[in-house]
Amino acid sequence: MATDIGDITHTVEAAALMRLLPARPRLLALGEPTHGEETLLDLRNEVFRQLVEQEGYRTIAIESDCLMGLAVNAYVTSGTGTLDEVMEHGFSHGWGAHAANRDLVRWMRDYNDGRPASDRLHFAGFDGPLEITAAASPRRALTALHDYLSAHVDAALLPCTAHTLDRLLGADDRWTNPAGMMDPAQSVGQSAEAGELRLIAGDLVALLDEHTPHLMAAASPDEWDRARLYGRTATGLLRYHHWMADTSPARMTRLVSARDQMMAHNLLALAERGPVLVHAHNSHLQRPKSTMQMWEGPVEWWSAGALVSARLREDYAFVATALGTIRHHGVGTPPPDTVEGLLYALPEDRYVIDAPRLAIALRDTAPPHRTSPWFGYAPLDPAHLADIDGLMFVKDIPQS
Repeated sequence: MATDIGDITHTVEAAALMRLLPARPRLLALGEPTHGEETLLDLRNEVFRQLVEQEGYRTIAIESDCLMGLAVNAYVTSGTGTLDEVMEHGFSHGWGAHAANRDLVRWMRDYNDGRPASDRLHFAGFDGPLEITAAASPRRALTALHDYLSAHVDAALLPCTAHTLDRLLGADDRWTNPAGMMDPAQSVGQSAEAGELRLIAGDLVALLDEHTPHLMAAASPDEWDRARLYGRTATGLLRYHHWMADTSPARMTRLVSARDQMMAHNLLALAERGPVLVHAHNSHLQRPKSTMQMWEGPVEWWSAGALVSARLREDYAFVATALGTIRHHGVGTPPPDTVEGLLYALPEDRYVIDAPRLAIALRDTAPPHRTSPWFGYAPLDPAHLADIDGLMFVKDIPQS
């Protein structure tokens, strides 16, 4: 079988990847099957640099807090702050501690040095302000949106005063209580105050939309885009908190769906401004439904990639990454009859693969889905090969 698929494998480089696509997509997503491995992040950096230089992409978005990412973007576009500061405060999920992410931010800043504003690279986090066991208070997003509108529209049109907003929000630790993820009764997401805040957030976003012509004339496009981000984040966070307080069997499905919907809305907004490179877990970028085993049982949902693909169609492309071993996490040599095992038998360490043609080559063999001894690694589902535009394979992941 290795001989049969050798003609659909290519050297890992941007040009080989782009040859798999009919045209340059507006949003090109590169997925990874696990988080936190420097080898995969270094590979992302290498490919993204080539795509920026050869294909004209000007935004790089990663699976990190969209509000925290504003500080990183200010640094790479204008030098605001220091590299140490933005690595500490501009990333969620501990991503700022990774050397490859630091290398990416440093390179983006160097690339922008001396370039006109119209040709600069932009950075974005596209995840919501969410962690594994908690969600942020909606305070920052709501108050920033309220402040922006207060400065540009008649105060009589605002749905509430800043004082009322502060009173309804209360203490931030009510919202960030990690016990709320495990126990819905500990969440404030369905309190009377939270319900009123959802209505206010909706009214603020509607006011922003209603006054678009005036607001775009009165402030810079960046300020208007940032206000829209605050609106998306406020409504998304309040929706997420609402489902944290839910007690129905659909609770976890609604939570993971709400998170990926926030991601999708952020990606679509970025794509409005120009071509975007995206990096996240495969499960957030794939077109078929995603699945995960949670403590409350299995959940199934449409990923951000599936939602964006449905809207952008051929302007969305997904390149998944598969791997052979992560021995320091107990992921050994893949069984030879799995997709990873077939690719592992090839002589080189890294490949770009024509995934649809690979699906055709394996059509009559029905390779099994590789199992993983480690929760942090999601092997490639062979049933999804035809839904992938390209596939990158890395044979071995050494311990960082």
